[in-house]
Amino acid sequence: MSETAMAVVQLETEDHQPENGFVSPETESPGLLTRIDDCVLPFLGGFGKYQRQLIVLTWIPALFIGFSQYSDEFLLAQPNNTCVPPTANTTNFTIIPSSLFHGPNNSFPRTAAYVYYNGTHNNTARHLQHCMCKEWTFELHTGLMQNVVTKWSLVCDSAWKVHIAKFSLLVGSIFGYLVFGVLADWFGRHPVLIISVLFMLVFGLTVAFSVNVPMFSTLRFFEGFCLAGIALSLYILRIELCLPAWRFSMTMVASFVVLGGQLLMPGMAYVCRDWQVLQAVIICPLLLMLAYIWIFPESLRWLLATQQYGRSKWIMGHIIKKNQVNPELDTDHILTELQNALHKKPKKTCIVKMVGTRNLWKNIVVLCVNSLTGYGIHHCFARSMMDHHETHESTMFHNFYADYYTMAGIAVASCMALCPAVGLMGRRGGLLMFMIITALASLLQLGLLNLLGKYSVHLNIGTVQPSVCLLFILVGTHSDTLNKNFSIAFSIIGMFSSHAVSNLSIFFCAEITPTVIRGGGLGLVLASAGFGMLTAPIMELHNQKGYFLHHIIFACCTLICIICILLLPETRYQPLPETLADGECYTRQPLMPPKKPGEQRLLLAQSESSRDYTRVHDTPLHEAAVDSLSRSAITSDHTTHNIIQSCTNISVETRCVIAHERTVKT
Repeated sequence: MSETAMAVVQLETEDHQPENGFVSPETESPGLLTRIDDCVLPFLGGFGKYQRQLIVLTWIPALFIGFSQYSDEFLLAQPNNTCVPPTANTTNFTIIPSSLFHGPNNSFPRTAAYVYYNGTHNNTARHLQHCMCKEWTFELHTGLMQNVVTKWSLVCDSAWKVHIAKFSLLVGSIFGYLVFGVLADWFGRHPVLIISVLFMLVFGLTVAFSVNVPMFSTLRFFEGFCLAGIALSLYILRIELCLPAWRFSMTMVASFVVLGGQLLMPGMAYVCRDWQVLQAVIICPLLLMLAYIWIFPESLRWLLATQQYGRSKWIMGHIIKKNQVNPELDTDHILTELQNALHKKPKKTCIVKMVGTRNLWKNIVVLCVNSLTGYGIHHCFARSMMDHHETHESTMFHNFYADYYTMAGIAVASCMALCPAVGLMGRRGGLLMFMIITALASLLQLGLLNLLGKYSVHLNIGTVQPSVCLLFILVGTHSDTLNKNFSIAFSIIGMFSSHAVSNLSIFFCAEITPTVIRGGGLGLVLASAGFGMLTAPIMELHNQKGYFLHHIIFACCTLICIICILLLPETRYQPLPETLADGECYTRQPLMPPKKPGEQRLLLAQSESSRDYTRVHDTPLHEAAVDSLSRSAITSDHTTHNIIQSCTNISVETRCVIAHERTVKT
């Protein structure tokens, strides 16, 4: 063989750097053990009796998670407070209750003070608040007789400590999602669950014995940290137990259980009457989860994906026994392949490897932005609705329970609408629809209502058409009434759709992320959701300054999310990806089905090997190579055919350029 042919052969066997700076995920020949949804789980009984029992065990703690997540609404609720004046010179003091300066919204601090007033002062002195009280009287509307605010009198100059306490649980949850997500991929889902439960019991019960606000806030941080580990590990275990057709329905049931905890919290607060008793009642049921050490196994999907075949063999045998499966029906010889793979070493992956992928990191980033936007703008809509609560006493939102159950009812309605929407349109279609509704509600609330308030005063009812006049009579000719009604309507619609966006983004990420890094990927999206929820106490800490700009920023984010959602793939009825290579194969498809049967469905190529280079001999590059060969006096037809055939089989066209240069040198 000539030197030219040897150069081409050497070019094919050399190691080449990855294109565009990306690190290609390691690929192996697909075996039956990596096809868990298609081969392994159906052989083990599919979604059998044992799997259903484990799913129920993941639902029960969801109720306790709901208690903890919504406990701030009661432990840190702001009471109506009144200053008790000094006993001396009481005739010079006027007692001013907090309701004079603040509405009945329990979400924001109410302060009260006594104002020194006599005939020498003007009437503006009545509107000045001097937090100089040493004794207060409080009135809670949450069912509790005492909470953290009333115990340590966190009003006036100490009101900022309430917001720090609210930060603690959320910030702890954010760090918990990030840390436990990585640990779940490295050590397994089961150890993370058990460790989180143990420390949750320690820190949660210690919170009830806090002696001051700093101790309470610090312990709440660690409580949120451990709560994130429990929620994350249970979510992953639930997803990885189910077959494709059952994943979404089982996840939505767990969401309804969490909302059930939210609905039951007012009753528990009324029964407990004291915040310390309520905290203990919320945490103590987690003692039952200590039994999960023995009754809940490690995720079989994660063990197979990380090549821990020794532990996988034992768990598969246990499932076969529980589901009463006949091993002799193993027509695919799964157990034989498992036995032959026992010598392989475990192979674990960190979430950092996601950076080297082409498509996977983009999908996760898009879903992080969606989750952040959904939870962030949800607070904007809630705040807008509460603004009308404070300024319009005739509205339906007149006390704590009305506010609380309105928010909970909107969340329940959102989950109920999410089920048929995702069933009809899929994950991507449902997410796109709810994001569009969120964007429209936000833009209409920001733009249309301002126009109505600006131009309604210039409208002359007598000069307009009768139909327009009738419309104004129906909705109320007063611009404030019209603005209030539309704003409440758009707020409810926005809260409804943004809640659906947040839940679906989290579930979508759990399906797109491969098993080997599912903990880290899901932790990123849940942490992004935590950042979105963190905007609420931040705005309260700044006394709602910049609220309008805050809403505008998130409204712009919804428009960006609408475009980015189109880049996501559809995962309905698809098997979960197990490795990074499987995650890269999840590519976007058109929203509408192809019109022709033979039309290509995928808009992006699934792999490099699927490219067609059969027409490479028609390119100018090939003609230049042939001319160079003829000028080099290589007359052997057989050698020329080998060179051309080698160039044809090269997957990257730039290799032929190198071969041509080497040919010229020879």
